[in-house]
Amino acid sequence: MFKSSAKRVMEECCRSPVTEAAPQKEGDAADPLTDSTDHVSTAGEGEVASDTSIYGYIKQDLFTSEIFKVEIRNLPKFIGFNDLKKFLAKHGLNPHKIKLFGKHTFAFVTFKNEEERDKAMRMVHGMQWKGQVLSVKLAKPKADPIQRKRKQQEEGEGVGGQPPSKRAEGNEEEEEEPLSVQIANVVTPLWNVPYDEQLKRKEQDVVAVLQRLAKEIASTNKAMLPWLFDVKGKQNRMCCPLEAICPSPTQTQYRNKCEFLISVGADGEDKTIGFRLGKYKGGSCAVVGPAEVCHVSAEAKKVVHEFQKFIRSTPYTVYSPETYEGHWKQLTVRTTRTKQAMAIVFFNPQKLEETQLDALKASMKKYLAEGEGKDSGITSLYFVREGQRKSPNVEDLPCELVAGDCCIHEELLGLKFRISPHSFFQVNTAGAEVLYSTVGEWAQLDQDSIVLDVCCGTGTIGISLAKRVKKVIGIELCQEAVEDAKVNAKLNGLSNVEFHCGKAEDLFPNILSALVSPKVTAIVDPPRAGLHSKVILAIRRAEHLKRLIYVACNAKAAMKNFIDLCRAPSNRVHGAPFQPVRAMAVDLFPQTAHFEMVMLFERVDYNSQ
Repeated sequence: MFKSSAKRVMEECCRSPVTEAAPQKEGDAADPLTDSTDHVSTAGEGEVASDTSIYGYIKQDLFTSEIFKVEIRNLPKFIGFNDLKKFLAKHGLNPHKIKLFGKHTFAFVTFKNEEERDKAMRMVHGMQWKGQVLSVKLAKPKADPIQRKRKQQEEGEGVGGQPPSKRAEGNEEEEEEPLSVQIANVVTPLWNVPYDEQLKRKEQDVVAVLQRLAKEIASTNKAMLPWLFDVKGKQNRMCCPLEAICPSPTQTQYRNKCEFLISVGADGEDKTIGFRLGKYKGGSCAVVGPAEVCHVSAEAKKVVHEFQKFIRSTPYTVYSPETYEGHWKQLTVRTTRTKQAMAIVFFNPQKLEETQLDALKASMKKYLAEGEGKDSGITSLYFVREGQRKSPNVEDLPCELVAGDCCIHEELLGLKFRISPHSFFQVNTAGAEVLYSTVGEWAQLDQDSIVLDVCCGTGTIGISLAKRVKKVIGIELCQEAVEDAKVNAKLNGLSNVEFHCGKAEDLFPNILSALVSPKVTAIVDPPRAGLHSKVILAIRRAEHLKRLIYVACNAKAAMKNFIDLCRAPSNRVHGAPFQPVRAMAVDLFPQTAHFEMVMLFERVDYNSQ
């Protein structure tokens, strides 16, 4: 069924017009078939789906939703991702990925199998939605970037199918920068900017966020206009006061977790562990080692150095996202200030026998525990079979302990924390102490307070506040992290802390409604995409929840959450709104453009106003 489906798509694609390109998210470097980013057709003129090189991947015995992709045209204006998802769900359709284009007038939608795709085509084609008659047709899969680049080079083409420039031909070729500079520009783009200037740039980014939020509040909650007008006049058009940015206590070697790819080195050395120099969509899988990268710790570099020597001594090749062959894929290294190190190696077994895998793990253990690599500092070694994923989440892959302890331990704010392979822990421990101290100060807690720690990870925020309050309730999706959090509470002698495992949108409403205390404070530290809308709606409904501290690792992505917290009550949003009271940036990521933003929201009291 799989191959016949692919063939039908290819035949149809040859008759279909070329579709438009989709820009990939900045920083994406995964292969175009198994990562979590949707990929749409980017074929240029003259490229046809029957080209076995640039589209050869769809004939591999690996799942790719690219062959179950359709294009929906004539969508109503101004619809969003959630609108289209709800529309399809209403008709019993469960898309795998959705990508909107052309000011949201058409979309590419992929499905998990041929049956669901064909069902969507039958049902949606010709259907009316908000006065628009929808049309659906099969969409061409995305061309493999590396194969496409190779084809262009073979045909003597430049970027975008244009003839190569004189510089590309070498007539005016500039001297190429050293690899150490090239990789620094990729992974630490602000490495050559003075730290004071880095902080100023990040502070200005926060100013822009607060100014935009002020505009959004003005348009979504007219009742707050008098207050907003007064605040904007005093705070440079921002919706609340912005306190001075908190610098990181350490600006180099601060990362306690690094994910290194294993590939061919940019210097030609095979089996190199490091960071990818370019993006897969740019046609490169080459990596550069971290030896001269400033934000990686000396302990992590030592682990990489020793592990690289080991894999080069084995007969197994590196995994190729282009051909899906090879074995070594990734090395994740976690280190602590207590001088412990965890190494997690991702290995694709392909068709190796179990006895071969057992022999490999035994040799790995011997090399790192007794042999040449015993000075690596590794205290916990894990092996992960990275075959065809059923889920894009690394957390869903089981880790097999090969040697050492099952966990590593860290000390933070005088407290002890256990960390498992998949558990979240801030990557800058010293910076996290600054961040959590700020959160504790702003929360204004006492012995009658109840703290809701949402997306709590290993429980760091809640545990750091537990001795000041009556009770801490943590919510976390990762089961490993929840187990760590429970152990961490015991390690620190705390009995007023409890943790729940599950989606915040499923657990939070019930937990919040069961609390009747007038002194409930919520602290949320969600992933990059922000909180689920159900959590925001539950927060709004719980009128007894007066204070909320939002820790955002991507303030722009969290903007929708901020707006929904402050918007006027409606049929969808119940309960009095919140208003921003104060904000601050904390720099946990020196040498990069990223930072953490802390915002304090307080419930609007219409009576006092």
